[in-house]
Amino acid sequence: MTGFSSLSSDLTEHILSLLPIPTLIRASTVCKIWHSIISSPTFPSASSQPHSRPWFFLYGLHNTSSKNHQSFAYDPLSDIWFRLPCSSFPFPSPTSSSFLGSHGFLFITAPLFAFSPILHRFSNIFTTSPLNYSRVNPLLGVFYANSDKPRFIVVGGVRFIGNLVDIEDRLAVEIYDPHMDSWEICPPLPADFRSGNSSSSLSSALFGGKFYVFGIYSCFVSSFDLEKRVWSEVQTLRPPGVIFSFMISCRDRLVLAGICNSPQGSSFNLWRIDENTMEFSEIAIMPQDLLYSLFDSDEDDKFASLKCVGLGDLIYVFNEEYHKRYPACVCEVSSESGKCNWRRVPQLPTPVNKFHKVISFCSTVSLYNMLRGGEEGVDEVQAMSE
Repeated sequence: MTGFSSLSSDLTEHILSLLPIPTLIRASTVCKIWHSIISSPTFPSASSQPHSRPWFFLYGLHNTSSKNHQSFAYDPLSDIWFRLPCSSFPFPSPTSSSFLGSHGFLFITAPLFAFSPILHRFSNIFTTSPLNYSRVNPLLGVFYANSDKPRFIVVGGVRFIGNLVDIEDRLAVEIYDPHMDSWEICPPLPADFRSGNSSSSLSSALFGGKFYVFGIYSCFVSSFDLEKRVWSEVQTLRPPGVIFSFMISCRDRLVLAGICNSPQGSSFNLWRIDENTMEFSEIAIMPQDLLYSLFDSDEDDKFASLKCVGLGDLIYVFNEEYHKRYPACVCEVSSESGKCNWRRVPQLPTPVNKFHKVISFCSTVSLYNMLRGGEEGVDEVQAMSE
């Protein structure tokens, strides 16, 4: 039999490229040749393929002690949670109202605006020129406009002036130009959103060159054209019986996900949204036993702690209350058949602290960033299974 070491480098690369990231991290320590192949920026791992499944990130913030901060990342391919190291909090003392994550980056928005790539070997922090209107709890999107450098759009939030909240919020919208290191002031968020202008009451989605803003409770929706710099007319998008819902950008569709009341009881539904007409059509309902496994009480307001994030073909739903260690489930939406497959996500690896706020988001990940800097970086992320 031919030994593995006798295989050509191309064939070795192909075999390794089929492995999930946790296995690749361990494989990269086997020998220098494997490490060289796996840590190359051109290595075609499963995480770099168009069909790759985004990871689910949970950053738990404790208001009084940064020692109680914790962060976790879930890899859906291997069905394993990672407990992330302390360095995954790159900012000295992030506050729960100014810290957020989106599309491969972590951010703080006040008093300065700074960002850092997630799961980067060196956790580099980049500080931009100041926002024209510093704010907390905004919506934030990352996009690339004919450039390899990311641009950021910051929408709404509560203005932050001299450590005080400004009651007269301007619903400001700003876009960062990385080449000029400057922020462009854009038309403000429509006044319909004034009563709930922060991430606690709004959700957002980047889709088709537009940044969609959706009222979780009001069901108002409007989109900002990133090229033309204009907002669309505000509409109401409320399927029958919806209590609250979140807008999500999946691979080839806009999706609305939320709790719905019907004569048969409460359910968690998914609807596909036509971005041209804003009409909706139901695509899936979470199995009842899975929905109720996220709770341990029958209180009327038990659903209020549900949060939902998604990217690609995956939609994650989780309970942000501490009592059950933030249980979660995931729905995979097939791009070919449109069928949905629901499953429970394993429990977080213990111990899990009690947090004042949980930051959650989906993102594709870069194996190159995780291994960049040599073999000494491999041990920084420890895979922990159930």
